[in-house]
Amino acid sequence: MKVLALSGSPRKKGNSETLLRAVLKGVEATAGEIELIRLCDLRIQPCIACGGCDKSGECVLEDDMQGLYPKILGAQRIILASPIYFYGITAQAKGFVDRCQALWNRKRLQAEKGEWRNDPARKGYLVSVAATYGEKVFEGAILTAKYSFDAMGMGYGGEFLVRGMEGRGDMAKDATALARAELAGIKFMD
Repeated sequence: MKVLALSGSPRKKGNSETLLRAVLKGVEATAGEIELIRLCDLRIQPCIACGGCDKSGECVLEDDMQGLYPKILGAQRIILASPIYFYGITAQAKGFVDRCQALWNRKRLQAEKGEWRNDPARKGYLVSVAATYGEKVFEGAILTAKYSFDAMGMGYGGEFLVRGMEGRGDMAKDATALARAELAGIKFMD
């Protein structure tokens, strides 16, 4: 099963990437075919709300997002990982999500023609870490993930969230959370 893992953290080997890799260990144990992409390594322009995708379902901007669209459409599972910045996902992850407007329009246009086929087996999953312990710290990220996966034609398969990871390397020190994350990766593939 094809799994597209997207790291939205600007920091290489940071807490969210460490957590993502633990989830991916579980995915790999189920024979998932994983492609991991760091969004920061790509040139993705922000959506300019031009309406170009309204009639075609295709984005008019020419950048690295054009290479991601077929990967998104070909994946059975997508994992979006991001640390929390000001109660939301990072700018890199949000830029990616905003550019999925073209996929939402593609889906809408296909539905209008009677060509859209919902595939309930396709699922998206959110992996996130936050420095704080705030009760609502993940709410914005969860809502963003739910609606972005819907735009990609996927159901929401849940999330794995960890609070209190403030310092560099904190996630790597939490063996219990990493073991739970690996199990979550296995469960996500069901």
